[in-house]
Amino acid sequence: MSEEMMLLVMQLGVILLASKFMGWFFSKKLKQSKVLGELIAGMIIGPFMLGAIPLGKLGPMFPMVSGPIPVSVELYGFATIGSIFLLFASGLETDLPTFIRFSGKASIVGFGGVIVSFFLGAGITVLLVPAIHSIMDPEALFLGTICTATSIGITARILNEKKKISTPEGVTILAAAVLDDVISIILLSIVVGIATVEQNGGTIAWHTIGLVAGKAIGFWVLCMVVGIFIAPHITRSLKRFNSLELIAEITFGLALLLAGLSEMVGLAMIIGAYIMGLALSQTDVSFEISERINAVSDYFVSMFFAVMGMMVNFAMIKPVLGFGLIFAIVAFIGKLLGCGLPALFAGFNIRGAFRIGAGMLPRGEVTLIVAGIGLASGAIGEDMFGVAVVTMLLASVAAPPMVVFAFKGGASGYRKSLEHAEEEDIVTIELEFPTERAADFVRRSITEGFRSEGFFIKRLEGTVKVWQIRKEATIFTIKSLETKLETNCKREDEDFVRLMLSETLVDFQGFLDGIKSMESPDMMGANLLIEMFAQEDAKQGKQV
Repeated sequence: MSEEMMLLVMQLGVILLASKFMGWFFSKKLKQSKVLGELIAGMIIGPFMLGAIPLGKLGPMFPMVSGPIPVSVELYGFATIGSIFLLFASGLETDLPTFIRFSGKASIVGFGGVIVSFFLGAGITVLLVPAIHSIMDPEALFLGTICTATSIGITARILNEKKKISTPEGVTILAAAVLDDVISIILLSIVVGIATVEQNGGTIAWHTIGLVAGKAIGFWVLCMVVGIFIAPHITRSLKRFNSLELIAEITFGLALLLAGLSEMVGLAMIIGAYIMGLALSQTDVSFEISERINAVSDYFVSMFFAVMGMMVNFAMIKPVLGFGLIFAIVAFIGKLLGCGLPALFAGFNIRGAFRIGAGMLPRGEVTLIVAGIGLASGAIGEDMFGVAVVTMLLASVAAPPMVVFAFKGGASGYRKSLEHAEEEDIVTIELEFPTERAADFVRRSITEGFRSEGFFIKRLEGTVKVWQIRKEATIFTIKSLETKLETNCKREDEDFVRLMLSETLVDFQGFLDGIKSMESPDMMGANLLIEMFAQEDAKQGKQV
């Protein structure tokens, strides 16, 4: 065991060094997402390239393991924790009201992507593979199912990097990707049932398939509703410990438990982690949890994407490269059209529809898992498994730059402006100061005053300096505009916010009066210099 642990520790070191360097290189030098660099790092150091080279008595750094997952269970376990970290953090960053508002549109997008992708994938297989004559052939069904898979992890990481996770397009992509996972589980159950009947004879157990589908959908909906309802009560109870670190640790522990329960009912673990993060996103400590989680998650998330890159078996690609390329292009078109066209009818413009279609393109470990189930059951052969590998490889390399390109520019992809929907409920309070420095000093005093009252302060991303101040249901922002401070709050919170601002200004006035009562700054400065020279003279006198 000590030798295995030694190898595991060295593997983790190599993965971190390679993924972090490649992530930095792609981000800073090539202006691409870190994800692409981390994936390529995994391909290079993995068991199908440099990782297979023996290193003396140590042997290969990344020996290949038989089965659809070519890395060790321990290493895959670290990658799984990374995926849970990633989706939990993505849930925390998601704006829940926007997520709920766009859930109907996301359902249209998700169903459209699954239906179009499935029939295009299965259809091109029947058309180009001579041995397959019907769309009901197990190989055609499995390849159609592979087309429906979406890797929510890759898109979530890119949206996080670009600060687009709470935009209308961002929440629609995430909600649709979650729905995709549920539909894919149901579809996979049906395909496995049909494949089993084809091989062994008999009838399809529709009641079993229905039970799996009902359990998955029921668990998903139940956890969403219950989680959103009880999350504020959980954080309110945890605040009694007066430790934000403890709150972050306990909530992540709950995310791990919910991730495990998701796997038990047939869903992916990342869905449970995302639901927990989404439920906590509307609590006043969400930013504090996110800050502490991100400090640790950066290590594990890089491992997750590197391990995904290690799964690319280049030997399987060569025999099916021609068909694999065509199939991968069809899979791309299936998501772009299947998700983009419904988005146009759901209120998005062409820019928004393209963003959503591009965001649904990435494939990852889900593609290999579905293909692995087909290979293990005998429904597909190694050649069709190679097609899945080609699809994953091209999606891993091509999708991230496309998503980054799609989200360039600040223009909204939604036809209706969401900011104006609640404009009449927002009150603006402005304070003007003689200098920018005075305005910033008062802003600091205001935020410290609210912090002392139990509020949580969060600096929002963007070119304009904006701070969100929050305590449970009370939320408002302070914007710094050179010599002006602009406070925006809900109408029902206006009296409270004005009172707090008035108290802060009274304290500030007392501070200014105290400064005026002091001796002049010139005299204070002169006294400091006189004292400094006196001390210097005393030192010289001692030396003499």
